[in-house]
Amino acid sequence: MKIVSVNVGRPRLLSWKCGTFSTGIFKAPVSGRVMLRRTNLDGDRQADLSVHGGPDKAVYGYPSEHYHYWSKQLPGHDLPWGAFGENFTTEGMLETGVSVGDRFRVGSAVVMGTTPRLPCFKLAAKFESEEIIEQFLKSGRSGFYFSVIDEGEVSAGDEFQFLGGEAPTLTILETFRLFLPDSNDIELLERGARVRALPESWRKRFQIKLDAIQKEHQI
Repeated sequence: MKIVSVNVGRPRLLSWKCGTFSTGIFKAPVSGRVMLRRTNLDGDRQADLSVHGGPDKAVYGYPSEHYHYWSKQLPGHDLPWGAFGENFTTEGMLETGVSVGDRFRVGSAVVMGTTPRLPCFKLAAKFESEEIIEQFLKSGRSGFYFSVIDEGEVSAGDEFQFLGGEAPTLTILETFRLFLPDSNDIELLERGARVRALPESWRKRFQIKLDAIQKEHQI
């Protein structure tokens, strides 16, 4: 498990569908060691802090293994590392193998897996594709956000050393699937509502869905 590329970028204006907005989705690889701080990498910024960035989403990782899939889905698009707005393009880490609360040492920093990425309209705008949001959701190729436990320097080539996890927990893919409207797996919802490393808003969402399912079954 390692970082293939470290990618950063600052917000810029993007126009799509008769609208113009600021987005930080455009990232580009950088060389050398970069300081990873509590809320982002040096040289990186998010445009809308209400849905991006912050302590629970300080850095976004996306598996390099998914790029082959997207090259088929997005013909004609150049897909350099960082194309999906990720800060870490990774190798050997998939949504099925990373769980909420998993802690890793990478470079001189320590990070923890928190949530999958939920796509917004800015992803569609970047690729000028109305279909990509649904493709992203159906594919399960969400990538994963990390919080920063210990600040430190990172660079391409740094390996992820697994330090430990939490129990109960969910994999990133399980968490992603539970967030979708048609998810109704009671066992996973019960577990998700108890995962301490999940942001409170996610745990509350799972508990509300669980309560609704149980109420329906009692009628």
